[in-house]
Amino acid sequence: MDLWLAAENGVLTLPSGRLVRGRGLGRPMPSGHPPTFGAYLLGSPPPEFGWESRWVRWPDFRLPADPAYTRKVLLEVLDRAGGERVELACHGGRGRTGTALACLAVLDGVPPLEAVAFVRAHYHPSAVETPWQRRFVRLFKP
Repeated sequence: MDLWLAAENGVLTLPSGRLVRGRGLGRPMPSGHPPTFGAYLLGSPPPEFGWESRWVRWPDFRLPADPAYTRKVLLEVLDRAGGERVELACHGGRGRTGTALACLAVLDGVPPLEAVAFVRAHYHPSAVETPWQRRFVRLFKP
């Protein structure tokens, strides 16, 4: 199976070398291969995409409604990213997606206090938008 290319728009390379694409559902779908698995961080259920997915109930500018379930989904994302095209997405692709990518980086070995900077440097400079999202990442345990 073809995986993401590290140079593709929105693709974050984790320290382990695994690739995960972040994107905003409010923007057009990037060209190229579609994901084989996605985790969608939204206040209401996402539409049907045509590939396997998980919905994490996560209202805009807030925190996930069920942090334990969020951790479970992120562990699945990390595992599947080893051999599949996996994406994380919210409506805008910055706050919730950036927060989830930062937590994913923590699970992959980035220290929690460095994870927001890591995602901002390697994904998007305005990822993780709110103070409570930054705090969520700082307190996230590997």
